[in-house]
Amino acid sequence: MPAEPVTALIVAGPTASGKSALALAIAQRLGGTIVNADSMQVYRELRILTARPTPQEEALAPHALYGVRPAAEPGSAGWWRTAALEAMQAARKAGRMPILCGGTGLYLTALTEGLAEIPDPGPLARAEARTLLAELGSRALHERLAVVDPDTAARLRPTDAQRIARAWEVWRGTGRGLAAWHTEPVMRPAGWRFAALLLAPPRPALRAAIAARFEAMLAAGALAEVRALLSLRLDPSLPAMRAQGVPELAAHLRGELSLAEAAERAVLATGRYAKRQATWFRHHKLAPEGPAHTIYARIAGLEQFSERNVAEIFDFIRSAG
Repeated sequence: MPAEPVTALIVAGPTASGKSALALAIAQRLGGTIVNADSMQVYRELRILTARPTPQEEALAPHALYGVRPAAEPGSAGWWRTAALEAMQAARKAGRMPILCGGTGLYLTALTEGLAEIPDPGPLARAEARTLLAELGSRALHERLAVVDPDTAARLRPTDAQRIARAWEVWRGTGRGLAAWHTEPVMRPAGWRFAALLLAPPRPALRAAIAARFEAMLAAGALAEVRALLSLRLDPSLPAMRAQGVPELAAHLRGELSLAEAAERAVLATGRYAKRQATWFRHHKLAPEGPAHTIYARIAGLEQFSERNVAEIFDFIRSAG
């Protein structure tokens, strides 16, 4: 952690809102290092479906924490926070501005607000959670969780299998629910001063961008990417196995859906996810020391931002620094 607070920039927003293009433009103009803050873009096997920056884009400015973990090893907010702080320090040492880019709110607030340090539940609790999830399904396990840990269960969707299993293993292994642990941040807010740019495009434009992007992903080889992921025979409860588009394309490869049906379902699921992200960002401060600067714009690419908005963005960055 730096000896004195310095400014780091956050570029956040829902999926397909144009974060990567904006972060890259800022990095090129201001000499920045882009640090991934998306929980799915950390997995090396999922470049296409997670819309990771292309090798050509990565060559235009330094990037960190993209594709750094195998899908078999789930990431966590605690791991990411430690890795992000190391990447931010390295950027500052090189005289570059750290630019945190992503849509995983928990990761970003782990930096700006701190994070509870939850004890390891242990292998027995993890095994029990996975077994129950496989035997009962996410909804039934959610009902059981609501009995023993109602505060945590109330925060989780009954279909969110991975988070439900995580909540069960924490309760079973520590005797205390996730919601209770989260009231006690042990990892304090990082000693940096953050400025935030929050992309908030109109919902119709976002839906259109999601559909167009998924079509481009299919053309770029998303189906082959999922086929290769399935060949690893990983635990289906792992986060990478539930990345946007993976369950639907996997169903197509098993012969359960046509490709058109899989694409339609993936686009709808991604739209629902983007809506939840947008709702989360509306209710959380990304830069506690000052209001985030919200940008409403079309989202297919940075060139669609008006010159007025671009100038406004850089005025905001300069004033925040």
